[in-house]
Amino acid sequence: MSEQKIKFGLVGIGNIGNTHLKYLSEMDNVALVGVCDVDKEKADLNAKTYGTTAYYDVLDLLDNSGLDVIIIAVPHYDHPYIAIEAFKRGIHVMCEKPIAVHVNDANRMIEAYESAKETYPGLQFAIMFQERTLPFYAKLKEIVESGELGQLTRATWIHTKWFRSQSYYNSGGWRATWAGEGGGILTNQCPHTLDMYQWLFGLPSLISGHAHIGKYHDIEVEDEVTAYFEHSNGMIGHLIVTTAELPGTNRLEIVGDTGKLVLENDKLLHYKYQESMLTFTRETEQKFATWQIEPEEVEVDEDAPNGHHVVTGRLVDRLLGKETDLIAEGPEGLGSLTLANGIILSSFQKRPVEVPIDGDAFQSHLDELIKSSTFVKKVVTESKTQEDMSASFGSSK
Repeated sequence: MSEQKIKFGLVGIGNIGNTHLKYLSEMDNVALVGVCDVDKEKADLNAKTYGTTAYYDVLDLLDNSGLDVIIIAVPHYDHPYIAIEAFKRGIHVMCEKPIAVHVNDANRMIEAYESAKETYPGLQFAIMFQERTLPFYAKLKEIVESGELGQLTRATWIHTKWFRSQSYYNSGGWRATWAGEGGGILTNQCPHTLDMYQWLFGLPSLISGHAHIGKYHDIEVEDEVTAYFEHSNGMIGHLIVTTAELPGTNRLEIVGDTGKLVLENDKLLHYKYQESMLTFTRETEQKFATWQIEPEEVEVDEDAPNGHHVVTGRLVDRLLGKETDLIAEGPEGLGSLTLANGIILSSFQKRPVEVPIDGDAFQSHLDELIKSSTFVKKVVTESKTQEDMSASFGSSK
């Protein structure tokens, strides 16, 4: 008897779509039954390369390819439409990040998924947060969840290794526009960072955001952001990101009552306190004090399997009947999107916003930005493979 194979279809053959096609072709228990893109030449070429069928309309892919799972790798605005159409048909979904552009659309996707499960109880919805599998982040999660740091007091993340040139922004008509992408660094570069923050610490209760629009680039969306988070347990968080800094920094500090973690340059340092920092603060007779602590470097298995194929592999295992957890359930995508939308909403309203955020207020503001935009996007087309958002439901990411 032949080994069971899970039949996959992919919509959107851009940079990330090509990544998916490569590892899918190398996976056991997987059959690629269709690729879809509005660029017929691109769809035909990849269909030939991977020995499958080309589709030019996503509904045709959903209805006629016989797929079990669709991987959604198109621009952000199209994620909800495609996911909801798949759920209606009982087709499993693996969605690229972010889950959607705004929380209202994300909630519509989640509601459609929950509704569809009444008809298709085994229906699966996963989201591609592959950075959760990265060894250093997995180790952070392990230590934080162990309680070894005690009560968390602060998390500060400076992540400015996102440099993008003006040439990058000019390379596609959809890039860095409210109508095409729905945002800038928070929507495109940082969904994984935002997911990691909420995965480690949960969502804050209050968000204060400062988003600078086109500060360093000729774009109409944010390219520099500073955010401050307040959590209900007293912890505070900071996020500093930009696409205009070289060489850039990626440094995460996590401070707790009994220890501190610092992750930077592929090195994880653990400062272990000899006593409770908060108790010492309350009870010491010293007016001034300092602790000389030599940090321990935490061993991390950098060769542990990680990446897109691991996330998809978990989904395949579950569909084959194995008892396994997904790396990220689809509804978990709402967390990072809440942070992104909350930061922008706070910045434009010039005040802190509470979580859960007002999705209607954010969507109304986004709609107005699109409607009132007078921005003229300069696009430099380099080749036929240039990404463009001129068509939807199959355009490339």
